[in-house]
Amino acid sequence: MDQSFGVIGGGSWATAIAKMLSNNSSKVNWWLRSEESVEYVKKFRHNDRYLQSVEFDLNKVHPSNDLRKVVEESDVLVIAIPSAFVYETFNGFKVDGIENKILFSAIKGIVPEYHSIPARFFHKEFGIPYERIGIISGPCHAEEIALERLSYLTLACPNQEIAQMMADALACRYVKTSTSEDIFGTEISAVMKNIMAIASGICHGLGYGDNFQAVLISNAIQEIEEFVDAVSPVHRDVNSSAYLGDLLVTAYSQFSRNRAFGMMIGKGYSVKAAQLEMSMVAEGYYAVKSIVEMNKKFEVKLPITRAVYNILYEKISPVIEMNLLKDKFV
Repeated sequence: MDQSFGVIGGGSWATAIAKMLSNNSSKVNWWLRSEESVEYVKKFRHNDRYLQSVEFDLNKVHPSNDLRKVVEESDVLVIAIPSAFVYETFNGFKVDGIENKILFSAIKGIVPEYHSIPARFFHKEFGIPYERIGIISGPCHAEEIALERLSYLTLACPNQEIAQMMADALACRYVKTSTSEDIFGTEISAVMKNIMAIASGICHGLGYGDNFQAVLISNAIQEIEEFVDAVSPVHRDVNSSAYLGDLLVTAYSQFSRNRAFGMMIGKGYSVKAAQLEMSMVAEGYYAVKSIVEMNKKFEVKLPITRAVYNILYEKISPVIEMNLLKDKFV
């Protein structure tokens, strides 16, 4: 394929995306923040911090810590950095012609400074039309991409030709892809499932069993559906893999950082201690504050989201909050 791709980010998901793209593309420009990481990839063909088993073909993958160069030399940009660092990375960043590029967000969080989904942030910041902005959604964990276990991705974009182009770019022997037009619903659902995974982890940390977890997650998908329908009232099937599947894998998987974060909170860790314990960002921590802020406009009943917010930001005891929450389920 003749497009050149630029992957922005040095974490596990960015590493997995660079791996997938290199299967089908002859040029993948890869921005990593630190010069040390760039030199390590060039010397050893591996990321020095994440998914270290993945080996890169340096004839195809070109690491750099020059963000402007990576953006200028890429037709399609894939942004895969934690949402908490999006504003810091791109605030005031200008490249001639960036509004004509295709941009896919692989960020499963809210830009906290804007209380905005990444698609809206990049549309406002760079002037890229929504028709040229897409979302990469699961259910998919980077760790299983590294292991080449069968995985599924949904590529959402209002322009279905662009969605299909990206689906073809990522598809390979161990990755199946599908497309969707629901850019807003897919992205908001991907944000909210991280909040639900924190709730799942808190319950596990408190000692709740599988029976309660099943009730929690069945209520979680209903909560996601109600909020997504309020924000973007179009027809969608939330029982499909981009919504329910992504929620399930994040709520139950051993690789889920949001579930792990929640589990530590349930076991009595403070937020700060749990964050220090983890080497990766739990997106749901930032997302829950922004979703609560967004919901002031829509006024949807979000009992699970509110419970997680109360625990993380109001410092209410997880035991008390989950006791209150369980009586709201049927």
